[in-house]
Amino acid sequence: MTAPPTYNPMDLTGRHILVTGASAGIGRATALVLARLGARLTLNGRDQDRLDRTLAQLPGTEHATAAFDLAELDAVPAWVKGLAQSRGPFNGLAHCGGTQALRPVRSFRAGFFDDVQRTNLGSTLALARGFQQNGCTQKPAAMVFVSSTAGIKSAPGNIVYATSKAGVIAATKGLAIELLATGIRVNCVAPAIVETELIQRVRNALTPEQYEGLVKTQPLGIGDPVDVGHAVAYLLADTGRWITGTTLCVDGGATA
Repeated sequence: MTAPPTYNPMDLTGRHILVTGASAGIGRATALVLARLGARLTLNGRDQDRLDRTLAQLPGTEHATAAFDLAELDAVPAWVKGLAQSRGPFNGLAHCGGTQALRPVRSFRAGFFDDVQRTNLGSTLALARGFQQNGCTQKPAAMVFVSSTAGIKSAPGNIVYATSKAGVIAATKGLAIELLATGIRVNCVAPAIVETELIQRVRNALTPEQYEGLVKTQPLGIGDPVDVGHAVAYLLADTGRWITGTTLCVDGGATA
């Protein structure tokens, strides 16, 4: 009996993808998903040792690390260009890097605002500028930014972070149209609460009752970073071929 042909529209074999924030959490999980689907990865983060730990977990031998601080906004395009020249043009970007700090508006300070906006929203725009340069991408090409449901629903006590992530959603829509002529699709994933080091710190800061209340905001419970990685892969692969300018909520039903 003849075996049925293999059909996998999420196959990423041979595609070169840059994964930021790859040293932990959602970025590391996304890198593992993409590598298992056959992608060749360049891993970015600020901590070389943690990037090396991610690299050691990946199947395949053609992956590499590229430690760099994406908050250095003006230097990002040249950095992307250099990677494309040394490792080959990119087919995709999974921008999982970012920062979060819970602070109510009474604690608003210019320095804090600048740091969060630069790290979350500024890096998104700088990477987009880098990817649209000649020779930096090859078809099929797509970018996926990781935002947050904080940018969609109310986020009291978390306003500065929420505005930075809402900015990423707005940037996704604008870039999707602006970059149409380049052939680069642009989409966004908005996770709710997933089991990362950050959530462990939040759990430690709350009473059991407070944490249980937080969990109940998500009907399907706390997510796993791999849940976000699967969504990113879906949008980068041919499964997302006809999708651009959208935000996919991966939130356990939180925004429902």
